[in-house]
Formats: sequence, C-alpha cells, structure tokens
Amino acid sequence: MIGILLITHGTFGESLIQNVCHVLNKRPPLICQLGVAAQDDPLDILPLAKLLLKEVDDGDGVLIMTDILGASPSNLALKLLEQGRIEGVAGVNLPMLLRALTYRNNGIQLIMQKAISGGHDGVTNMQRP
Repeated sequence: MIGILLITHGTFGESLIQNVCHVLNKRPPLICQLGVAAQDDPLDILPLAKLLLKEVDDGDGVLIMTDILGASPSNLALKLLEQGRIEGVAGVNLPMLLRALTYRNNGIQLIMQKAISGGHDGVTNMQRP
C-alpha cells in the first residue's frame, strides 16, 4: 500500500486528515502530516520529514502531497522525492486526497494520476438544477 505524507502550511494537513476520517468513518492507515509554521526553517524540519516518510512507507512507496507549489512545504517535499518511489503532487484538496486513498494499492504512477485528476475534477462551477 502506498503511504501518504501531507506537508502543508500550518494545520491544513491535519484538517484534511480529520475530514477524510469523517467521510470514510475511520482513519486510513499509512497517512500522516507535517505542518510547516511561518517561523520554521525547512532545513531544520527536514529530519522530521524524513522520519515521517519512513513511518508511512511499508515498501510500496509514498505520495507526498503539498498545498502550494513553490512555498516552503513543497520546497521541503522536493528534497524527499525519489523518482518512481517517492513522488509528489502540489495543490492538495479533499477530493484529491480521497482519490489518492482510493487508488493507493495500484502503483505510484496511477495514484499520482488519479490524485491530480481528483483534485482537478473536484473544482467545478456549482449550478442549481
């Protein structure tokens, strides 16, 4: 099973996990988060990020999800990537995370594709019937 590590600003990652638990009525295995505070130096929290990465990796790989490409959380995530084993996507939202959880037994490439499409498809113009 592919692990999932959320690296986000503040408590956003924990909020996403709490909402996933609400939707699924349980906490999924092999998922954790690291919240980056404004005063955190990404190099100082890199060892913690590596530790959390190991906690969610059972040997099948890990998908790292961050909120904003180019910000401190994604810059930290970039230091952890290993092509084909530890991959990353930016722009995490609840539909993206739910889609990733649904496809986490199908390989790292497919989970990345499904996560991105889930995040993209989850953004839509609502209209009254």
